[in-house]
Amino acid sequence: MDSVVDSINNAYQDFIAAAATVLEAKESAGAVKTTATDTALENFKQKWELFRVACDQAEEFVESAKQRIGSECLVDEATGPVAGRPGQSTTTGLSPISAVRLEQMSKAVHWLVIELQNGSGASASNAALSHPSAPFDARFSEDTAP
Repeated sequence: MDSVVDSINNAYQDFIAAAATVLEAKESAGAVKTTATDTALENFKQKWELFRVACDQAEEFVESAKQRIGSECLVDEATGPVAGRPGQSTTTGLSPISAVRLEQMSKAVHWLVIELQNGSGASASNAALSHPSAPFDARFSEDTAP
């Protein structure tokens, strides 16, 4: 995380320095277009793009962390409470499910989302349940018990 923060900070500092260089070049040239102002503007444009890239990378890092934390919380909630973990309740009202079952359900939801995004919502459930890379039995083991 420190490297992401350092990267965005360095890109920002370079961007600000390039902006200052543009202002100085324009001031010294007056209203006349010179190679110095053109060079300063080109450098400014490059630094702006590098700053945007650093911002995008930081955003990707934050999104990745959010997804990882959300997934960990979901697994913790679905597989039941862990004794001794501070701040976690001992009962949720839901019966725990296995991590394998949770993974199967997650894949099914993933394929449903993909199908819905592709606009074929009517066949989404069949495609998600029969997709070869996401085998999924829609029945809980408890459902088949008499």
